[in-house]
Amino acid sequence: LIDFDPQANATSGVGMDLSSIDKGVYHLLVQDLPLEEVLLPTPFDNLHILPSTKDLSGAEIEMVNIVSRETILKTRISPLMGLYDYIIIDCPPSLGLLTINALTASHKTIIPVQCEYFALEGIAGLVNTLKLVKQSYNDQLDIAGILLTMFDKRTSLNRQVVQNTKEYFEDLVFTTIVPRNIRLTEAPSHGLPIELYDQYSSGAKAYKELAKEVVERV
Repeated sequence: LIDFDPQANATSGVGMDLSSIDKGVYHLLVQDLPLEEVLLPTPFDNLHILPSTKDLSGAEIEMVNIVSRETILKTRISPLMGLYDYIIIDCPPSLGLLTINALTASHKTIIPVQCEYFALEGIAGLVNTLKLVKQSYNDQLDIAGILLTMFDKRTSLNRQVVQNTKEYFEDLVFTTIVPRNIRLTEAPSHGLPIELYDQYSSGAKAYKELAKEVVERV
């Protein structure tokens, strides 16, 4: 797991103590620290993490003057490519240099979309950006799928967003739709994946089904 978001939610979400981490993916990118100094085990078997730290928030400014700045992450993590079944990069919610680096280093991307009108508006722009990244930096990049999240079947707007997304993007949309679920919002505060926090919740069941779809597509 590569936490590429300065908010470090993926790092704390898998039970890592942020106050005890002094080196993260920022130091790998900007200071060229060796991977072995940054890569950490998590509390879970077979899961390692390149954690985020507060320094990452200024990384985009520092990366501007680096040669081939769009491919820094890809270059730095290349030794890991044969060691793991999956490398998952958690991106910041913006299309800056960090996200471009993540897309350049990836083979597949999952686009999460809240079942809200404004979230739907942004998908077309993001898909355009993905095409540009594919043309310019990474011809192996493809969309694994569009994931509809925070779905509340009681609201007509949510149902309309689901319908519109499926009509426009067709097979790109995952069959699994993640519902609004209180257990999903609680799990990160305990540093646990939802499967270990409450495996019988509707959120856990949805993510289990999503995992199967992702494996099939990837």
